[in-house]
Amino acid sequence: MNGLTFIIGGARSGKSRHAEELVTALPGPWTYIATAQAYDEEMRERIAEHRARRGVGWHAVDAPLDLAGALAAQPQGQPVLLDCLTLWLTNHMLAGHDLEAEAVRLATVLSSPRGPWFVVSNEVGQGIVPDNALARRFRDEAGRLNQKVASIAGTVLFMVAGLPLKVR
Repeated sequence: MNGLTFIIGGARSGKSRHAEELVTALPGPWTYIATAQAYDEEMRERIAEHRARRGVGWHAVDAPLDLAGALAAQPQGQPVLLDCLTLWLTNHMLAGHDLEAEAVRLATVLSSPRGPWFVVSNEVGQGIVPDNALARRFRDEAGRLNQKVASIAGTVLFMVAGLPLKVR
């Protein structure tokens, strides 16, 4: 078992809130690695809501693209919350990057956490088949990325209506 906990679920399933509770149950300081980019007012509001909910005691790191580098820079033994993989994937897709190479680079760092690390991601494969090629590619890439991270995580939690279900 390694120190990586993977928390996955649908939109508004309580993933981030539960991950924050798990992290803050540990001694601080805590690091929050954010992948979101505020391109519009609605996203700015979501980011502000997350920041306000976390409160004091958190060190925030913005890493919309270089998650592997941000994780590798974390101190030994410090709790880390990475939120979220699907936004990171979106950022790379929109930038036209090599998704497989980026996923391998990220998985390499995640496979050797230097402390309790918590990774949040969205489950996007339980709905209807998207009606366009870009959305279908995103769904497929997110599914592959989530499988890769789940395969190396010591603990996997699936969030449903604010409740964590332990998968592993």
